[in-house]
Amino acid sequence: MKRHIVIVGNGITGITTARFIRKYSSDRITVVSSETDHFYARTALMYIYMGHMRYQETKPYEDAFWSKNKIDLVRGYAYQVDTDAQIVRIADGNDIAYDALLLATGSQSNKFGWPGQDLDGVQGLYGMQDLALMERNTKGIQRGVVVGGGLIGIEMAEMLHARGIDVTFLVREKSYMDYLLPQEESQIINKEILDHGIDLRLTTELKAIHGEKMVDSVETSEDDRIDCQFVGLTAGVHPNIDVAKASGLETNRGIVVNEFFETSVPNVYAAGDCAEFNADGIGSRRIEQLWYTGRAHGKVVASTLTGQRTPYRRGVFFNSAKFFTIEYQTYGDIPVKPESNVRSQVFQSGRKLLRINSDRTTGRVLGFNVMGLRLRQDQCEAWIRDHAQVDDVMIQLKKARFDPEFYSHAVYRQAAAA
Repeated sequence: MKRHIVIVGNGITGITTARFIRKYSSDRITVVSSETDHFYARTALMYIYMGHMRYQETKPYEDAFWSKNKIDLVRGYAYQVDTDAQIVRIADGNDIAYDALLLATGSQSNKFGWPGQDLDGVQGLYGMQDLALMERNTKGIQRGVVVGGGLIGIEMAEMLHARGIDVTFLVREKSYMDYLLPQEESQIINKEILDHGIDLRLTTELKAIHGEKMVDSVETSEDDRIDCQFVGLTAGVHPNIDVAKASGLETNRGIVVNEFFETSVPNVYAAGDCAEFNADGIGSRRIEQLWYTGRAHGKVVASTLTGQRTPYRRGVFFNSAKFFTIEYQTYGDIPVKPESNVRSQVFQSGRKLLRINSDRTTGRVLGFNVMGLRLRQDQCEAWIRDHAQVDDVMIQLKKARFDPEFYSHAVYRQAAAA
């Protein structure tokens, strides 16, 4: 007998789950989202604003894909789950019964109670509605202030800069993302930001936002007043747990799940940005808010939802980003300041950098940071997973390179000579 599996959220986790459920079974699948009719690449929002892509070009699948694969798409806002009756309550009244339910509700932008944060012209950037709002809020303006030195912050700064809007970038840290990036990498990004004409203000926080109805200026922790017509609040995100809280599920920072993505209520699961693991075996990161981990969650929970109960095991950590013109990849364990038993070798030429961390005692490679260069993800992960010796990795480094235009670059020559 076919079951009805309902997925709330059409981001990378929800859609990956739907695709793999269909791969494994003929169960009925319904995906509910209030954001868009179809799944799109959330990481491409900035490129729509900058004019590099159109919305239809951010959709990885043609519109006919969903009916062809018998995945029903419902545009609606799920505000509560009746877990006893197993019904998802939809704001328009068209409630949906389920046999199994996955909450993949993603994240929400952080706000920290700043005075004036609800003025017109002040917003975050997470979804398609935020992008539409940013289009309206930035039309014809002269200056924008971006608050928060993370990935969304630098993306928003680049978006405004691409339209000729002056940007002031408030970063509370001493150096951009120095809570995550080692000093050399952070300094490279500082220079990249400044060289693009961004007014980067380090060790500076937002104190207040001023204006009557519309924002007209901000006040910083340095008591500076900056005239502006737009404020982007990009000081991180937090799990979207609204529907879980309204439905009586156990929540903490996120929706609490075990290694099988099972919540405190039978037949209800949660995965992606909104989930918080309570299982010690998964690792130190209880909440994983990355595109790559969201996709991994979807694959695993799909197995469990279709009868093959499968525990989630975090593999080798990986992430990537782009800071204006600099591409960045990280693999494995690269702490800001390595412990005494970790050897960290840095090869740098201008804005191109390769960092290789290894264990001083065993010699096994622990992680890589790459800036301005490209290494193959599968090869780097294999070296870390298989405990490859760092000396062997240095000799075999060409196996991971796939940017032939840089093969003779000084960074590689330094690494080969080390």
